[in-house]
Amino acid sequence: MKKLYTLVLLVALTTVALKSNAQDGFDELIRSNAADAKLLFQNYANPLLKGFGVGMNSGWNNTAATKKLLHFDLRITVNAALVPEVDKSFDVTKIGLSSSIRPAQNSPTNIAQTFGGDADAASPILDIYDKNNNLLSTFTMPEAVYHIIPAPTIQLTAGLIKNTDVTFRITPDIKIGDDAGTVGMFGIGFKHNIIKDFVKLSPFDLAVAVNYNRLKYTKTLDVENEDGTSNATGNQRIDATFSGLNFQAILSKKLLFFTPFVAVAYQTANANLGVLGNYVVKSEKNGNSYNYKTLTDPIKIDQNTVSGLRADLGFQLNLAFFRIYASGSLGQYKSVNGGIGFGF
Repeated sequence: MKKLYTLVLLVALTTVALKSNAQDGFDELIRSNAADAKLLFQNYANPLLKGFGVGMNSGWNNTAATKKLLHFDLRITVNAALVPEVDKSFDVTKIGLSSSIRPAQNSPTNIAQTFGGDADAASPILDIYDKNNNLLSTFTMPEAVYHIIPAPTIQLTAGLIKNTDVTFRITPDIKIGDDAGTVGMFGIGFKHNIIKDFVKLSPFDLAVAVNYNRLKYTKTLDVENEDGTSNATGNQRIDATFSGLNFQAILSKKLLFFTPFVAVAYQTANANLGVLGNYVVKSEKNGNSYNYKTLTDPIKIDQNTVSGLRADLGFQLNLAFFRIYASGSLGQYKSVNGGIGFGF
């Protein structure tokens, strides 16, 4: 698929450049076998989907204290999820591919790197066959890109009544360049300082919070039909939705301008991604020519990417109107988060 892997970084809102052969490899996959393309895409993109889910659930709170009515802060933060070794590679012969796709005789390895793997490692070469065992095409699996998955966010927090904050993450649909697609995000969170309901002059703050994020990405495609006909319908596109939900318990203690905190959370994240539209591809070799078929909506992925407990430890610095935030987390993926902001 032409520039298909632009998707993975645009959704993560990063500026990391993709390898060109990552695009070419999955172009061949889509053209040849939708089920196998889905398997390979899921395994390759697995750490990206997980890392982005962790990022969406990060950076919401750096203190259990809540703001006074109509007081606010505006912050920009970046979360970096670290891909563990277990998610850096996979064996292409052990993920359930059909017999029509198998390693070529000259393939240097059967071990493919994921998005978060080793960029210097060799990539498998795979052959695609028709039902009569005729070779249709050969392609090389895409290389790894980066083992750190970044996820920037911009959020506004305002104080409500009765020791409660509300936080918004809102990005209207934005076109990211002429060939990059459109992205938009909505998130909302609530935090309540429960200790203040019982002890007005408590030496520490203890809060509970719930936060929800949803990001939508769309991109039109123009993949040439292999039989030479025109893609007249113009319905080829990528649609992706990512969502994250977490429930937190936060404990913090203000020490002048320095506020350390610790938090425990249950988090979940989901990815719903589709490569949609009609694609005319080779189905089998017939002498010196080929027969063709139309693939409709060849890739649909709907999966839970993150689910479980996480622990966060960090701090907030209040320097007049200026804020500095930093934290680290342990969970399905380790991650770090940092940012700046201002408010009162």
